[in-house]
Amino acid sequence: MDKQLFARLSESMAQMSEIVEGKREPSRVTEVTATQVKNIRQATGLSQAGFARLISVSVDTLKNWEQGRREPTGPAKALLRAIENDPEHVILALAPR
Repeated sequence: MDKQLFARLSESMAQMSEIVEGKREPSRVTEVTATQVKNIRQATGLSQAGFARLISVSVDTLKNWEQGRREPTGPAKALLRAIENDPEHVILALAPR
């Protein structure tokens, strides 16, 4: 691996650790609102049941997100953002084979 790239990755990991430990503020925060979750799902053309199955969550969890009772966190938030940005490829990658 390129030394410069390795140094950048190491610095990024150190910053991430500081954020997790509360020693540093994140440079940006990604919010996924209830409306966005519903719009992301609807853009895929999938039902709530189909979309929930695709992203491996319960239908009740998806409904809670779409109705604003709960918010997706961590990997779910990242997955929703990926689907929003590139639905064709992400859905293809998630589809059972």
